[in-house]
Amino acid sequence: MDLRAFAEDANARLAAEHEALMQFLYLSPVGLVQTDSGGEILMINPISAQLLMPLAHDGNLVNLFEALEGVAPELRHLCATFTRPNGMVCDGLQIHLNYPNYAGGGALRPRRSPQVLSLSLLKLDDTRLMAVLSDVSEQVRRERQLRQNDAWLNALLTSITDYALVGLDREGRVCEWNETIGRVTGHSEAVVGSSYAVFYPPDAITDEQVHDRLREADQNGWNLDEGARVRADGSQFWASAMISPIPDRDLEPVDPDAPAYCMVVRDISDKREAIETRRKSAFCDHLTGVANRRAFFEAAELELQRNRRAPRPTALILVDADHFKCINDRHGHPGGDAVLRQLGLVLTATFRQVDVVARIGGEEFAVLLPSSTLAGAAAVAERLRQVVQAQAVAFEGASISLTVSAGVAASDGVDLDLETLMKRADRALYAAKAGGRNRVECWTPALSEPAGPSTGAPR
Repeated sequence: MDLRAFAEDANARLAAEHEALMQFLYLSPVGLVQTDSGGEILMINPISAQLLMPLAHDGNLVNLFEALEGVAPELRHLCATFTRPNGMVCDGLQIHLNYPNYAGGGALRPRRSPQVLSLSLLKLDDTRLMAVLSDVSEQVRRERQLRQNDAWLNALLTSITDYALVGLDREGRVCEWNETIGRVTGHSEAVVGSSYAVFYPPDAITDEQVHDRLREADQNGWNLDEGARVRADGSQFWASAMISPIPDRDLEPVDPDAPAYCMVVRDISDKREAIETRRKSAFCDHLTGVANRRAFFEAAELELQRNRRAPRPTALILVDADHFKCINDRHGHPGGDAVLRQLGLVLTATFRQVDVVARIGGEEFAVLLPSSTLAGAAAVAERLRQVVQAQAVAFEGASISLTVSAGVAASDGVDLDLETLMKRADRALYAAKAGGRNRVECWTPALSEPAGPSTGAPR
């Protein structure tokens, strides 16, 4: 075989291999996207197009980072801070898609059924990235149940002496004292008759949530909660608390003074660092330190389920940084990141421990306020607006001024699903932006109709 024939044969084999590779990519059961280092899409297979197209602005799917900015705002930051020449940037990052966004003209973009995507991003070299996408909605539901089961078994099987055994009546009040309560919490017999909320920091649980946990223990056989607890002297410790109904409590004759529930409080302060590390990995936004979309949607769905069982007001605030694109254009993405980190700190300092503060988009945050009315949430949002306006962000010798706009909505005891509550808060936020920014707007029935023709909510 002469050299020319050999070259032609080699080219034919390469062409055949390339065609086979392309067929594999396009027929792959998972989504595959190849991009350049800036996220510009070089290759995308049909599965990825199907998963990502609902997120693309005006159907223009050209940049992976921009398409996912509203649901995975940390992705660009993860890539920018990944300094190795190649390797896994993120593995199995969960992206929640069940949030209605504004499209042009203030109209809501059609929403698919709630989904959770898993994204793994591989840096091939300095110029190329490969993303793998898959729908893991059902898997996430199963894993959530397994986490609960695992936590319950761990609470039962872990041999530990630093625990308090607390008897509770039907209203969640401590009905008898014993030495274990004193050993772990420092409380004396005077604690008898107090709600078990006495073991929580003042802003970490609401009266309604006290009863929610009892009802969930009735329904499931147990309720488990981990977090900060407070001793009689005011000092805090990290604890796991499991509430279980007492067997045979409903048998006659009924003793009104007999415990109806048993609560086991375990001091797990020595495990807090490991627990917090796992929690932050799964439920925290990497840039700002507040909760991520996954944590927000899980908490919001749970709170609204509780609302349906026992109606109470629940409020939602959407907060958006004004003119954020101008900040990025002037100071670059590092400057924008500094602003978002500062905003995350201010949000955390402004709201209660029981409130869920989350970053749900590029410069958009959400705050879920259990047992809060529309007026109460609006007052806190206004306080936040004033604090943000008064604090400039220092960055590389520059002082970056920042304001925020906020939209507030509340259920006020009415049975609302999460989509409706989010839609109302989003329309109120749109009104705040359209009204000049740096302001707080509350949802009213007048905002039920989509806004008139425009190019979308001002940013």
